[in-house]
Amino acid sequence: MNTSSSRTTTFTTPQRKTTSMCQHQPPCPSADSSDREAAHLVAHHPEQGWSLLCNGVLLFEDTGELLPDGQVIAPHRARATAAA
Repeated sequence: MNTSSSRTTTFTTPQRKTTSMCQHQPPCPSADSSDREAAHLVAHHPEQGWSLLCNGVLLFEDTGELLPDGQVIAPHRARATAAA
């Protein structure tokens, strides 16, 4: 039986923290940054309504998000205003 464990290496820079999934320079915003949606796409499945960013964030078509730690960010799409 293989008993190896998977590990994620974390690198820290003065402004951004990145995991081994992100190899971009400069590194993409971390999942806990306010600009986390600016990270590069790793997988894009518009037919299913989601995309995976290199910081581990699942971004949904309705603008909701699932962070790597399991935290859910509610959709934050701007509401359409009714015409007068």
